[in-house]
Amino acid sequence: MTLEQLRIFVAVAEQEHMTRAAEALHLTQSATSAAIAALEERHAVRLFDRVGRNIRLTTAGRLFVTEARAVLARTAAAEAMLADLAGLKRGSLSLAASQTVGNYWLPQVIHRYHSLYPGITLDLKIGNTDQVTSWVQNGRADLGLVEGAIDDPALSVRAVGEDELVLVVGASHPWAGKRAPKLAELKAVRWVAREQGSGTRKIFETALASLGLAARDINIVLELPSNESVRGAVIAGAGATILSKLVATNTLTSGALVALKVPLPSRSFFLLRHKERHMTQAEKEFAKLIEVIR
Repeated sequence: MTLEQLRIFVAVAEQEHMTRAAEALHLTQSATSAAIAALEERHAVRLFDRVGRNIRLTTAGRLFVTEARAVLARTAAAEAMLADLAGLKRGSLSLAASQTVGNYWLPQVIHRYHSLYPGITLDLKIGNTDQVTSWVQNGRADLGLVEGAIDDPALSVRAVGEDELVLVVGASHPWAGKRAPKLAELKAVRWVAREQGSGTRKIFETALASLGLAARDINIVLELPSNESVRGAVIAGAGATILSKLVATNTLTSGALVALKVPLPSRSFFLLRHKERHMTQAEKEFAKLIEVIR
């Protein structure tokens, strides 16, 4: 059994599809299939059931994937230690960020970090806040950045930036010329929101509460999976929403969106790290850089 076979097995287990796993690993499908077949033949155990074009982990496969991930995590930790000794001349740093942070706030930090440490390979995954938290918990990301406080005893959570919120409508919306809607109007208007589990959705509901509204009091007509889709729907006239000013700035400048004079609380961005994992020098320098840029 080799580390490469374990890496391939975990990728296939996560993708539940041989071709997609091969593409993610930059391998041929035949090489990926051969690695799985070699593992199964060597240990006389079936790890996957083939169901049509898809595959599913067997009971043995589900038990083995936990051990395989643990071995790969320990290997990564050993490599990280060696990278520390190399004085940041080589190594890697895996980041995960929620959408607003990852798409609008983090790129400048990543650019600066790469300029300072070109030998460090940066990997960025973007998801919602719940996904980012899970990736940091299970070791799929070294550091996470989210837009909302996380209550998890396994994670170190530190505020690293602030964001302004705005209530916006499209230029053709009846509110476009208003200074501030009344409470009854806020209850009656059609709203567009992010999906449950996203930091933006949690902040959306917190902002509503600051206006005296609960989510159950309003008419949410669309729940969408990205800031860009929410912004696009509002521009098209689907309703009102509360967005990060980072997300809305360009469309506010162009006039496609109109911000209403409604006082809203600011929100913080948070850096997540697993308390029990070794903090590499690459991670430490990234955390320091955020403090300089914020």
